[in-house]
Amino acid sequence: MNNSRSSFSGKFGFILAASASAVGLGNIWRFPYVAAKYGGGIFLLIYMILVLTVGCSLMLAEIAIGRKADCCILDAFKTLDKRFAFIGVISTIIPAVILSYYCVIGGWILKYLAEFSLCHIQSVTDNSFFANFISQTWSPLLWFIIFIGSVSIIVYLGIEKGVERSSKLLMPFLVVLTFFVAGYACFLPGAKEGIIYYLKPDFTKFSLESMLAAMSQTFYSLSIAMGILVNYGAYVKKNTDIVSSVKYIAIFDTVIALVIGLMVIPAVFVFLGEDSISAGPGLIFITLPKVFNSMKGGAFIGTVFFLLVFFAALTSAISLMETVVDSIQYKFRTKRKPAMFMTIAIALVLGSLSSLGNGILSSIKIMGMDFLSFFDYISNNIMMPVTAICTCIFIGYFLKPKTLIDEIELSGPFKAKAVFVLSIKYFAPICIGIILISQFF
Repeated sequence: MNNSRSSFSGKFGFILAASASAVGLGNIWRFPYVAAKYGGGIFLLIYMILVLTVGCSLMLAEIAIGRKADCCILDAFKTLDKRFAFIGVISTIIPAVILSYYCVIGGWILKYLAEFSLCHIQSVTDNSFFANFISQTWSPLLWFIIFIGSVSIIVYLGIEKGVERSSKLLMPFLVVLTFFVAGYACFLPGAKEGIIYYLKPDFTKFSLESMLAAMSQTFYSLSIAMGILVNYGAYVKKNTDIVSSVKYIAIFDTVIALVIGLMVIPAVFVFLGEDSISAGPGLIFITLPKVFNSMKGGAFIGTVFFLLVFFAALTSAISLMETVVDSIQYKFRTKRKPAMFMTIAIALVLGSLSSLGNGILSSIKIMGMDFLSFFDYISNNIMMPVTAICTCIFIGYFLKPKTLIDEIELSGPFKAKAVFVLSIKYFAPICIGIILISQFF
């Protein structure tokens, strides 16, 4: 690695930055409605088992690869084995694609934050408000540009000054806001049914679909197979204990996801009934404004909630952009500023297509999907599972697990070596393979 590259100041800074990456729209926007749709408590049980096995194993593997290769994601796999250089290329494309539509959604969040902060709560509760907004040309584009501009400023400051400092400032605030709104929701009259549905496993609702959904959510929540963790691994010092770091990151992410579910699901049960939980993407932008409007001080609660979502989206977008910028900077031996401009240009082009795909470009479909839905599908349902399977095959049968175990043990004991080997060689690739194949049936 080039000696001029910066690094995290220590274990605490790395944990905060990686946790900030993990806790984003995947937890706040996606987790509650997926958990409710696939059985509530049984989904939670499967999810936690997968986080502890597949999730932690892949997180450890990706961070160890980054630290051992000592370079960005684009060249990390190539450095260890030239035959698997393609994994680095795919892993660089994934965050670039996700960043583009992620910032579009971030712009929507800013729009709702502005509406609630101005006490325009009646207008946002209208059933047509969200659809009318995203179908416009200039307003969604403007909010998209504002959001991506905010991310760009933080990333431009550099890994330690930007990502680590922003994480230290935003993560405690994120935790406080999450627990505050969740506590409010859980003590609403009638919230008990929602809490029981969400926390009590019902084994009659166990299915292959619930397992696949939990696996997909594990990837999305923990930033696995996005290149982010490999990239961060290159910044981790050799004396940083990555085993305990991964443990804390996984615990933090799981607790936050659990609490966010308590924030959303009981409130929806109280005001709109169980059927409304299936709103999916509309859960935040369509359903929850109605919930807030039914509360005393709803404008304030709504403002706090969308401020929370903005912080979560911002921290994840920082990780995505940092990964792309670092790859461009490392590959082309360019300074940070030109790499930033190239990344922003890519995000603006793809993001504009995602934004306009709901409006003037809505007639253009790819595989029957608008641009945003297509970018989300191709990155999350195809590219990420392919990357994860290839990574498992690479580690399990070519690099060999012992190589990464030795790297992991440079900074501390690794007691779960046997579980790590079994997960990487057998359990993870089989489960991920099922997820990938299921997309075509």
